[in-house]
Amino acid sequence: MFFYMKPSSSVSRRTFIALSGAVPLAIAATYKKIPVGLELYSVRDELAKDLMGTVRAVAKMGYEVVEFFSPYYSWTSEYARDVRKLLDDLGIRCNSTHNGANAFTEEGLKKAIELNHILGAKFIVMASAGRVTGLDGWKSVAERLTDASAKLKPVGMRAGYHNHQTEFMPLEGHRPIEIIAANTPKEMMLQFDVGTCIEAGSDPVAWINANPGRINSLHCKDWAPGESKGYRVLFGEGEAPWEKIFQAAESTGGVEFYLIEQEGSRFTSLETAERCIANWKKMRG
Repeated sequence: MFFYMKPSSSVSRRTFIALSGAVPLAIAATYKKIPVGLELYSVRDELAKDLMGTVRAVAKMGYEVVEFFSPYYSWTSEYARDVRKLLDDLGIRCNSTHNGANAFTEEGLKKAIELNHILGAKFIVMASAGRVTGLDGWKSVAERLTDASAKLKPVGMRAGYHNHQTEFMPLEGHRPIEIIAANTPKEMMLQFDVGTCIEAGSDPVAWINANPGRINSLHCKDWAPGESKGYRVLFGEGEAPWEKIFQAAESTGGVEFYLIEQEGSRFTSLETAERCIANWKKMRG
């Protein structure tokens, strides 16, 4: 967006230039201050070698939040406390974790609650439904999530579900993600993976607007067609309409934090994470 202001006797050339230069800053200021984090799957190779050092490196880049994925579930409570101390020392947070199906059994959820409580996480997210057959299968997934939501509510936590491409592909006249949304309580987070939605040919903005207050976090993963592209493009280099996505997430979706996620790129994982947050800062101001 650009406007033209004709210099006049009441507006000096210097003032005109200053006002013109302020326009991009004014646009950037329209974004809410929502913390940005990193889904640590993006740096899984480094994390496997040195978790503490990798988290320190990520914090130094400017990420404010981290999301641990399924290997965290094997931690002892003592190790989780060590990780929490590190997060506190660095001034960053873990708001959510990604979990396998084992964390959504009756016994499994107890362990997930213990570890997430130590970490300070609010959302226990089902990272994938695994292999699901037919709409009845997806309704069963929704039942598990609903049951987990009921058990998490008394302890001040919430269940979440993270989509992949499959959930946005039509099945028997419905998209599975719609089955999940319609058959789970409103307090269950629909953690939105943007790139997979776009690859499936769905409209990310329409999905956010259709689920007000439930898109509490987004995986800011980009996507572009073409050989050597796909999910390997960096955040901001693909086809996602980020400005419209941010506007919908912040005005309707109820976003509390953003998470950049990369499945790989032409750079090393740590350089990829650093380049992605640099693109984020350019985009968000």
